[in-house]
Amino acid sequence: MGKVYACIEGRIRNFIDEQPVFFTATAPLAGDGHVNLSPKGRAGTLAVLDPLTLAYLHFGGSGAETIAHLRENGRTTLMWCAFTGPPKVLRVHGRGEPVFRDDPRWGELIPRFGEADGPSARAIIVVRAERIGDSCGFAVPFMDYREERTQHAEHFGRKTDEEFAAYCERKEHVGVSLDGLPALPLPLPPRTG
Repeated sequence: MGKVYACIEGRIRNFIDEQPVFFTATAPLAGDGHVNLSPKGRAGTLAVLDPLTLAYLHFGGSGAETIAHLRENGRTTLMWCAFTGPPKVLRVHGRGEPVFRDDPRWGELIPRFGEADGPSARAIIVVRAERIGDSCGFAVPFMDYREERTQHAEHFGRKTDEEFAAYCERKEHVGVSLDGLPALPLPLPPRTG
């Protein structure tokens, strides 16, 4: 039933654009390390850069497992589920890299996210697809999308860049992962763009 695709175009691109939530998965190389799975869903925070490259904003508010795992080994999987319409699960397996606020590429990438950008954007995760495949999704339930949650953007929108940097430094698993891997560079680099 599943199909493998050469790139993110046409129906696959439309499917990604239509989903209000996606999930990211990463893991350290250590066999006893913590696997991480994160939901992502703020509108406008995911961009398809080209037929094999996606990017999404990585916000503050939680730990930095994804960043730590990508810095260590780059492996990641992004997944979308159809909660409405025809059943489908789409996975993009690939290699990811965090682009930090002081990286020269930040200024080139951040305009791709328009108004979704905000003071709590601490990295842009760029993923180069190695395998793009779908499966049936027959067991995924129908769910109705109601609206975006605004609390995250509102809460961090009240913080200055300096206050956000101080917030990141106080969080236990931001500079290092649960497994002790380097995660977000601290002190938080200032934004270049």
